[in-house]
Amino acid sequence: MLGWRVGLPVMAVDVGKGALATALPTLAGADDPAWLPLACAVAAVVGHVFPLFARFRGGKGVATGAGALLVLAPLAALGCAAIWGATVAVTRLVSLASVLAALALPAAVGLLGDSAPPGLLALAVGLALFVVWTHRSNLRRLLRGEEKPITVGRAGEPPTGDAGR
Repeated sequence: MLGWRVGLPVMAVDVGKGALATALPTLAGADDPAWLPLACAVAAVVGHVFPLFARFRGGKGVATGAGALLVLAPLAALGCAAIWGATVAVTRLVSLASVLAALALPAAVGLLGDSAPPGLLALAVGLALFVVWTHRSNLRRLLRGEEKPITVGRAGEPPTGDAGR
């Protein structure tokens, strides 16, 4: 909403939040139970979308989920990030890129086969559905042709567009 100069640092913080929350059990030496990092990932994403101190009105959960996936399944996360980046580059629609990357996530995790942590495929499906749900107003605008693309303004002009309304 405030342009890419503000959006990029905010996105970096959100990615870091998801990664840190997911890595905390391992960093604390709690390798057991194996589902704990996944539960921390879910808590980070849900807490981001429904923050207590912001009257339960937060973000869409994409960057926080991406950070969590960077810890849990880096190759799947990078594949989805590539889909996100290519979609933004072609369409300039961050919401469309976010939904497409989320929908690709279960397939990306599935490609990991037995190397994926137990429960990760279920998390990927749940996260994909959750991201589609958080983007329901964006999807309605996309269908009506009213979703605004991001643009980079000239020097001194603010960028326009809505990355996540």
